Amino acid sequence: MTQIRLTLIFPPALEDPVTEALSACAGLPGFTLLHAEGHTSDLARASAAEQVRGRVQRRVLWMLLDAAQLEAALNAVRAVTASRDVRWWTEPVLATGRLA
Repeated sequence: MTQIRLTLIFPPALEDPVTEALSACAGLPGFTLLHAEGHTSDLARASAAEQVRGRVQRRVLWMLLDAAQLEAALNAVRAVTASRDVRWWTEPVLATGRLA
């Protein structure tokens, strides 16, 4: 099976809905969640504090999954939020494993 890494980028306010939706979707693997800051020139939807700093708070979620599971993962997230503030992309996984 071809594995891919799904990356989701979204505002902190969507952390619970996104992570709960993915966790509740049967058959999907676990994921890694990171706290990040987005640097952008488009601050139209940023808070006043973010506009002053010039960067926005974001969450980054990584999930390794079979390519066939991608639509299920995206549909789970779409079911709880159809937001333009959620960006996603996939990347091929060339190799994976554990060190021990």
